[in-house]
Amino acid sequence: MIQPMNFEAILFDCDGVLVDSEAITCGVLRDMFEEQGWRMTLAECMQRFVGHTVKSQRDTIEAHTGQPLTDAWLEQFYARRNERLTQRITAIDGVHEAVAHLHDHCQGRIAVASGADRFKIEMMLKQVGLIDFFAGRIFSGHEMPRSKPHPDVYLAAAAHLQIDPARCLVIEDTTVGITAGVAAGATVWAYAPPGAKAQALRQAGAAKLFEHMRDLRLA
Repeated sequence: MIQPMNFEAILFDCDGVLVDSEAITCGVLRDMFEEQGWRMTLAECMQRFVGHTVKSQRDTIEAHTGQPLTDAWLEQFYARRNERLTQRITAIDGVHEAVAHLHDHCQGRIAVASGADRFKIEMMLKQVGLIDFFAGRIFSGHEMPRSKPHPDVYLAAAAHLQIDPARCLVIEDTTVGITAGVAAGATVWAYAPPGAKAQALRQAGAAKLFEHMRDLRLA
């Protein structure tokens, strides 16, 4: 069990922390890139894009596909992504118990601070039965001046909860998200199941790493 600390609020990333969505989303992205002539494996796609918004990678995408990243293409991507997520999304193992514990521990002062769009976040949380824990406390990077790795979404969540970011614990799984949490002034713990690149997560600023959601408890 992780050693207890006196945090006043918990701010969760969503993809890869609450829901097992990253391979699903990147699978759709990889398929659509291949249709444009840019071929890569799922693992390569995940390495490039997990933690980033598609729009933030516009220059890279246009350079490899030779085509502009249009609003129409993005709308098609979102539609295909949402359909596949609806069919396949699952919760991270043990996360319901972890979230319930932290919700009680912090007297409801928990929030989701994700780089994803609001529709996706809310749809996935509803699908896996977590939405009630976070109702009214869901923050999307798409609605901020800047998304991760900038701290805006975490600062917005902390401000809404009226908690100093320095008293917040951020739960992340990517170097991009960890960078955002650290920049916000929060303590960041990284969910790092077997196979995760632990050294990179530490170098990004994660104060602690844990392999399973059952370890995410505060005394």
